[in-house]
Amino acid sequence: MSRRILIIQGHPDASRRHFGHALADEYAKGAEDSGHDVKRIEVAALEFPLLRTKEDFEKSPPASIMEAQEAIRWADHLVLLYPLWHGSMPALLKGFFEQVFRPGFGAEYQGGKLPKKLLTGKSARIAVTMGMSAFAYRWIFLAHSVKSLKRNILGFCGIRPIRTTLIGNIESLTDKRRMAWLDELRGLGMLGK
Repeated sequence: MSRRILIIQGHPDASRRHFGHALADEYAKGAEDSGHDVKRIEVAALEFPLLRTKEDFEKSPPASIMEAQEAIRWADHLVLLYPLWHGSMPALLKGFFEQVFRPGFGAEYQGGKLPKKLLTGKSARIAVTMGMSAFAYRWIFLAHSVKSLKRNILGFCGIRPIRTTLIGNIESLTDKRRMAWLDELRGLGMLGK
């Protein structure tokens, strides 16, 4: 079954390509080869301000964010790729999520009741590259920032299932291991997972 897939590349450096871009390319190639429809968002290429007040959060978002919201509404499956910086996602990606997941987009607040989840029926994959061992991040640091993204942003809006791919020791990966990760992401793209 064909799926509509949105790849969100969260690396904040727009000046050059990184391994996360190659991972996104391979995922997209696998998905397109299997007949899935694919769109992409490069967060580093978007213009948007950081939110600083409650009033900023509650007003209409800039055009680049409205386009991102439309792409998320269009998608059946989201693929989020980013590097782990200081134990979490880069600040630009967090700022993007704060802009996108405003009241009325991901959840509708109902005055004292639990919010209505507006993105139910969508699934996601989070792929994170990191300098440290993925084993250490998962079992010593308990993958705290990925769990927060899953629970407090995506899950809060009804997105599930949410799967993760953690790629550790990125600076010391051999060419063979890099190719294995690229093959894995291409295979996930073929499956639309």
